[in-house]
Amino acid sequence: MRLTPGQRTAAAIAAATALNLPFGTLYAFSVVLKPLEALLGIGRAETSFVFALATITLTVGMNLGPRIYRAVPPPLLALACGLCSGCGLFIAAAAENFAAFALGYGVLFGLGAGVGFILVQQGLNQTVKSASGLANGYVVSLYPLGAMLGAPLFGWAAEAFGVRALLAGLGAIVLGSCAVSALLLRVAVIRMHDASAPADAAHHPQWPLFLRLGAVFFLAASAGLLVLSQAAGIVQAYGGTTALALAATSIISGAVAAARIGGGWLVDHLPVPHVAAGAQLWALAGALLLTLWPGPLVTLPALAMIAMGYGFTSGFTAAAIARYWPRNAFGRVASLLYIAWCVAAVGLPVVAGWLFDRTQGYAWAVLIAAGVSVLGTLLAVGLPGRKPA
Repeated sequence: MRLTPGQRTAAAIAAATALNLPFGTLYAFSVVLKPLEALLGIGRAETSFVFALATITLTVGMNLGPRIYRAVPPPLLALACGLCSGCGLFIAAAAENFAAFALGYGVLFGLGAGVGFILVQQGLNQTVKSASGLANGYVVSLYPLGAMLGAPLFGWAAEAFGVRALLAGLGAIVLGSCAVSALLLRVAVIRMHDASAPADAAHHPQWPLFLRLGAVFFLAASAGLLVLSQAAGIVQAYGGTTALALAATSIISGAVAAARIGGGWLVDHLPVPHVAAGAQLWALAGALLLTLWPGPLVTLPALAMIAMGYGFTSGFTAAAIARYWPRNAFGRVASLLYIAWCVAAVGLPVVAGWLFDRTQGYAWAVLIAAGVSVLGTLLAVGLPGRKPA
């Protein structure tokens, strides 16, 4: 049966959903920190290292993706991602020591997730004809959506069945979801290269534009990942209860997911620099709100605004790549740009932790986030409103 263009796009979106949702549970890793540490006899430094390692290998996988998806059929590559990450989770579930756990979760799980993320993004952009901003915003929203759905399930499963069963179960889910994604990619007849595009279009770097867009993305991600990585601790530092801190984690993750969809959708209707500057100003307003009126009741909306600024930026960035560069270049440009996300993940969040150890508060970190947003706004207004010639 031959699918219509609209049906092919729908199948590509479904394939991205099936593959990315379980991988988004990476953002829910903090839920199982304590039981993992007790099980393996390790400390917070070791578990933090594994999360950072998974972030790095995720980025490595993203950058390997464009080199692989032209040589390997998309359905087969989706299955390979599932096998890599699924086996990694099985190794982590059976691990008796830190090294085995780091290999399974920090290396294999992250690597498969990264290749798969770029695979389905490139596949989507080879099929979508209209509302590409909304479609790209939706795809990048799947990670925080996976975390929002996975966090309470992780908490329940870890308590009811133990961490080993939780990791093994997640491995089975990853294998199954990647198999479903592979089937959908096959049905959609995804071609990762548009032969009708100019031969050199995918390799035109447009470095000034790339660096400016990358800087805007990096600055927004620095502030946003500060919030996402330490939301519960920040809420408690400002006097919030444990219940409020736990609720904040899920609420902020949901807000980021919605903002990513919104950021992509806005690019379909407004010039990129307007959306980019607006996202940074929204985050700045949140940082100033918490600075001027610190307190537990203000903390949740203020942190949500900072994180949503990152969410809007993530959504519009994916949409902007599709607007500024040809289809064949999407995966290559996106994978390089996500290096900024990796650096941001180990930048301001680490500085904020260092400042907290010395001041027992987050006031200085929030002020830095405000300054980051100001700089991001100045860079954002210089982005082109139309596709460069």
